[in-house]
Amino acid sequence: MARWKTLPPQLGERDRQLVVQLRRLKDHSGLSLAALETKTGSSRSSWERYLNGRTPPPREAVEEMARVCGSDPTRLLVLYDVAARDRGGAPGDGPRRHPDVEPQEPPRPVRRPRPLLLVAAGCALLVAFAAGYAVASVTGEDPYTYEEGRTYPCADARKDGGRYAGHSVTRESLLMPNTRGRDVVEAQCLLKRHGFDAGAVDGLYGPAAKDAARAFQRGHGLVPDGLVGENTWRELRR
Repeated sequence: MARWKTLPPQLGERDRQLVVQLRRLKDHSGLSLAALETKTGSSRSSWERYLNGRTPPPREAVEEMARVCGSDPTRLLVLYDVAARDRGGAPGDGPRRHPDVEPQEPPRPVRRPRPLLLVAAGCALLVAFAAGYAVASVTGEDPYTYEEGRTYPCADARKDGGRYAGHSVTRESLLMPNTRGRDVVEAQCLLKRHGFDAGAVDGLYGPAAKDAARAFQRGHGLVPDGLVGENTWRELRR
């Protein structure tokens, strides 16, 4: 695949993280800029600016990118909202210009997902839900509840060639500092299984988990940004 351009030095840290995640989604999907233009409401030139950090993408474009790449947009939209606040905006605000970058062209009308695709997405969620309880049976705990202030045991299970710790079946949730929940517990367990100390298995993505993720990413040829996304999950599940 083509090498990405270096991001502008004036780009804020949260915006930089957002662009890195959008680039990862594009690389993982194999879609070209022309294909993104066809499948989303933004033009090819707009995507070129978004993915090179020259213009902040609108919220709708971030959500569309996640959906056309087959990813749950929730975590990506959280990162978008944090980046928007750092720029002085508010969640859901329209895009604002970065310093010394070009203005963006108005977004094209959004294409709504077809009913058949919604049905397929619903079926996928049901499969993931059932799989979660199957994996969690190793520990006998509900995989979809999380309590702060406690630690969790780690199972060592295999399913469909993947490694699971009994707390989550995700392969794409975006984990960043201060993320909480069962997905974080799963990542902490898997990092430990791979020999990287992520600290207490408490479901809080803190400095110890981020440092462990960075070390793991460096050891597996990934971008060492300390954020756990699809590429890192793929290696953790091995």
